Amino acid sequence: MSGRSAQRLSRAWRAVTGLPKLERWLDDIRINQGRMLAAMNSGLQGSALSDYEFRVFSQWGEDGIIQFLAGELDVGNRCFIEFGVEDFTESNCRFLMMKDRWPGFVIDGSGRNVERLRSSYYFWQYPLECVESFVTRENIASLIGRSGFGDEPGILSIDIDGVDYYVLEALGHLRPTILIVEYNALFGKERAVSVPYDPGFVRTRKHHSNVYFGASLPAFVHLASARGYAFVGVNSVGSNAFFVRRDRLRGRVRETTLEAGFRDSTFREARDAAGALTFQAGAARRKVMAQMPLVDVITGEALTVADLEA
Repeated sequence: MSGRSAQRLSRAWRAVTGLPKLERWLDDIRINQGRMLAAMNSGLQGSALSDYEFRVFSQWGEDGIIQFLAGELDVGNRCFIEFGVEDFTESNCRFLMMKDRWPGFVIDGSGRNVERLRSSYYFWQYPLECVESFVTRENIASLIGRSGFGDEPGILSIDIDGVDYYVLEALGHLRPTILIVEYNALFGKERAVSVPYDPGFVRTRKHHSNVYFGASLPAFVHLASARGYAFVGVNSVGSNAFFVRRDRLRGRVRETTLEAGFRDSTFREARDAAGALTFQAGAARRKVMAQMPLVDVITGEALTVADLEA
């Protein structure tokens, strides 16, 4: 090998081996920016929960909302449980872990995702445990029991793009201070509905549109309210809803109504039968899955997505 070739190889090797260090530096910058934004929010008098949004590692603005809630409330046990995290690169609670050192317990159904998480630079640096398992209502209580966090974690965050309502329903013994759930805004704000329970539900396989999943916001408000939780708002894009135990409400964290708190989703993720994005918005997104079944979680009535228009 020539000297010039050896130099090129050496530079390429340094570039590859330097990537993890670069990732850490970039994350440090993001975390420090998040600290400044959290400090700015400490004096904010927002009229809606979404006013406190900012993004560090969350998909949307959940990092800011969680910082606001965790700083304002007496959360008790400062730990989190989150499932449906993929490899945890983008997640609701990663910033909370890295900024505030909250211990975490996460679950994902992909072995590849879990392997990536375990090989990340931050997995050994922070108090985080992860489990590989496809989540169902039959196994979720047992899985969470492995966390060692007891029945009152600070945060429970659910985002499995499927039978989320039934999984939450199976966790009646759990009493987190803050509950975060992904709702399907396309199911509207009038009916408390969910997709029917299927332990093998996979969103991308159930319907080509990729927007048939989960439950409506009224369904989650119905379930959480019956367990002593106050609905405190949603994020600005209309995907995640936040609930707080009523016995922990205080300060700037206030209960809101379903009518005032609901937001339709603003992102356009519907796909055609070939898997290409259609960029549909509004009611058109419901039409493509009009005949798919739903269940009214209050009455048990079977209906379809089309019935939501009635």
